[in-house]
Amino acid sequence: MTILQQLSKELESEALTTRKMLQRVPNDKFGWAPHEKSMTLKRLATHVAELPDWISMALNTSELDYAENDNEPVDINDTAQLLEYFEKNLVKGRTELAKASAEQLDEPWTLRNGHQVYSTNPKGEVLRMSLSQTIHHRAQLGVYLRLLNIPIPGSYGPSADETDQ
Repeated sequence: MTILQQLSKELESEALTTRKMLQRVPNDKFGWAPHEKSMTLKRLATHVAELPDWISMALNTSELDYAENDNEPVDINDTAQLLEYFEKNLVKGRTELAKASAEQLDEPWTLRNGHQVYSTNPKGEVLRMSLSQTIHHRAQLGVYLRLLNIPIPGSYGPSADETDQ
């Protein structure tokens, strides 16, 4: 199996779990945050839903410069829109990954804010990072949902909410 096939397989696997988690986000708690320094539930869930498109961004650009990109999130107003946004970004990520070449994976990609460079990595590593970001922020979303007493779906097996214990 090639690295592109592995990344595609992982994208599909993580999409199943991510979709289940996003389906649990309640419309009436979009403005809630567990701490003043935390993102709101709406912002966090929207970020999780946008991450599959980071695959497209990494493959089709050489950098993301926050100084040149306002990075304003899409305004999502309910769970149905959230899921629609996720599915749209998943299609974009899938499509670009399917078109990608092994040679592209070695090209450099930079994350910066103006002159401050956060990282420069091969695009292949950036694709893995985008999948890792999905997993990371999805776990944060799970904590938010737990604090709101919303049952959590399992990720790599059943959750405590899906067992008889």
